[in-house]
Amino acid sequence: MLLGNLLQQMYNVVDTWVVGNCIGSDALAGVGSAYTLMVFLTSILLGLCMGSGVVFSLCFGQKDEQKLKESVGTAFLLIAAAAVLLTVQGLVNSFGTTIMAAFAAAVKIDSFAYMPAQEYGNAFSTFIAQNMGAGKKERVVKGIQCAALTSITYCAAASFVLWFQAEKLMQIFVSASETVIVEEGVRYLHIEGAFYCGIGCLFLLYGFYRAIGKPAMSFVLTIISLGTRVALAYLLSPVSAIGVAGIWWAIPIGWFLADTVGIVYLIGKRKEILSVDAAEDVKQ
Repeated sequence: MLLGNLLQQMYNVVDTWVVGNCIGSDALAGVGSAYTLMVFLTSILLGLCMGSGVVFSLCFGQKDEQKLKESVGTAFLLIAAAAVLLTVQGLVNSFGTTIMAAFAAAVKIDSFAYMPAQEYGNAFSTFIAQNMGAGKKERVVKGIQCAALTSITYCAAASFVLWFQAEKLMQIFVSASETVIVEEGVRYLHIEGAFYCGIGCLFLLYGFYRAIGKPAMSFVLTIISLGTRVALAYLLSPVSAIGVAGIWWAIPIGWFLADTVGIVYLIGKRKEILSVDAAEDVKQ
């Protein structure tokens, strides 16, 4: 999974590198504006794929090969139909070219930095689903503890590296002479990159709630994270003392608000969620 996503990110990196170095900042801003829409559209497909993976894991844990085959076939048809519906879209870009050029380059670096945490969350979801399906709640508890430690450790290390290497990384995609773009990209990476632990935890929460048969809770956390981000971006960016940095700050704030809701819910419902009866409900 990790290698597959590295290859996918290489596709995204190459177009940014070519456009930023060979065409210019205006074209790079265009690439950046389209990227946000593409993330939104592909996230829908990724969500369907990850949700399907949980169903497959439950069937595998129950050793129900017939149901597993049926689930795989249904999932392929559903996701193929969704892919067709999500194709020929557009995006109206309301930001200036300098900011969007900085975002276009920085977001590629950002995606590489936290992508292992995202894939770890997906693998964590499969692990939890299989063990819930098998009724092994002790392994679920140990898995949560191990996953939290591993994800936070990686995210802290990624934040540390990014803090000191942000400018050099930006210059991979943007000429050093484009000082304003480089500076804005570095500011984005310093703000968002410092809080990767927030998104690492959120990826685990997404995976956990999908795995235990509570996809609605994953949806709620997504709404909180994205909704807060949009609301705060509109509230903070018009303030002259904050400006565009308000957009960047809105992202980690959204992560941590969603984390708080997800963790508080888990603590409050831990006995119910990790009970034997819950494992039986997941099997069914």
